[in-house]
Amino acid sequence: MAATRRRVLIVDGYNVLRSGSRYRQVTDPDYTDDAFNYARDRLVNDVVIFAGRTWRATVVFDGGDNAYSTGEEERVGGVRVMFSPAGQSADKVIEKLSHEARERQLEVLVVTSDATIQDTVFGLGVDRMSAEGFCRELEALDTDAKLDAQPKVAHKRTVADRIDGDTLAKLRALRDGK
Repeated sequence: MAATRRRVLIVDGYNVLRSGSRYRQVTDPDYTDDAFNYARDRLVNDVVIFAGRTWRATVVFDGGDNAYSTGEEERVGGVRVMFSPAGQSADKVIEKLSHEARERQLEVLVVTSDATIQDTVFGLGVDRMSAEGFCRELEALDTDAKLDAQPKVAHKRTVADRIDGDTLAKLRALRDGK
């Protein structure tokens, strides 16, 4: 029996919201609380779909400038969602989570377009995906889901479909003994 691959997905929340084309229409042009709440919810739902049963996923949002942020996490659809604690950036949390996962010899994928984080986690042996790459993957999943929802029935191709009408009439006459 093949060994199960243990995979961890870590998403840089605000970076993906600001860099990914899938979320631009959600947050632009106004950065109100409602727009960000909607965008965060959409991102978390997308991560739930992307992760499926393949990845153990965490979405990290930056709460470092919020004096009330404790770094507590919650679970949404099996995905861990957290804000970095006050005084600590999401970047540091992502680096720490990546390092811990690699120490446990897990396969890790970090989704961010932040070059500094990409360089840092690459040094740990972590795979990286840009925010836009993540958006393209989600679009492909959406397309696959739509195709699965409307399956096409294959038309059975017969000899009768491939020959002209006169020849078909002659063959039927021979078959029927006319």
